[in-house]
Amino acid sequence: MNKYIAMMIAATLSSTAYAAPETYVLDPSHTLPRFEYSHFGYSIQLSRFDKTSGTITLDRAKKTGSVDVTIDAKSVNTGSTLFNGHIQEADFFDTEMYPTITYKSTKLKFEGDKVVAVEGNLTIKDISKPVTLTVVSFLCMPHPMMKKDACGATATAKVKRSDFNMGKHAPYVGDEVMLTIPVESIKQ
Repeated sequence: MNKYIAMMIAATLSSTAYAAPETYVLDPSHTLPRFEYSHFGYSIQLSRFDKTSGTITLDRAKKTGSVDVTIDAKSVNTGSTLFNGHIQEADFFDTEMYPTITYKSTKLKFEGDKVVAVEGNLTIKDISKPVTLTVVSFLCMPHPMMKKDACGATATAKVKRSDFNMGKHAPYVGDEVMLTIPVESIKQ
């Protein structure tokens, strides 16, 4: 009987440990949000941000969690030093006044053990709008090089520049922007 009780206590403790929320810190060298838009209909232009920080918290047993991402708007990288400066001006990101872009989740949606969507608020130029990110890939496993647990995902959403007071040159330069946020994160 004592052996049975000891096994039950051990099983309870191990399931409690699994149920605890886990926090992951974004790996800035593998978390490079990007955006793309139509340029006069000639082409789809692609740019990214080179500095991102944040955390992801997951409680897979309860199917809950949170995402908190901060993007350094001054790290925008269009591939052109001249255009990097132009896109940071007041008509676009206005990085002198608003140096960061944030995304804070309000709800994670799961299918089985995988996150498939993140509902939250995107804030650009101090304007917050609800944005649902569709998670197109999601994987948690031990990182083969860092020897720590890690999670990664790629999420997408479409937003309108004009919703964030950045609509200059629309509709010639597309108002609709596709956001793609690839993230890799390491468990704390």
